[in-house]
Amino acid sequence: MKEFEQELEAMAQELTQEPEVALPSLEEQKAIAAELRRLEEEGKLTPEILEHYFGKFSEKGTTPIH
Repeated sequence: MKEFEQELEAMAQELTQEPEVALPSLEEQKAIAAELRRLEEEGKLTPEILEHYFGKFSEKGTTPIH
């Protein structure tokens, strides 16, 4: 049980060290969605483009979700 508590404490410390990233405004979100839809229709939506828009919201040191 002690090991589990230590792991939780370490995770909590990691989270507090990273600054929180502000979400885009609703208008910005709509513009991003429109741009991604357009790129998808053109067949130009790539993992790199998704990383550009969503990478800042993923946890550091984890594997990409795409």
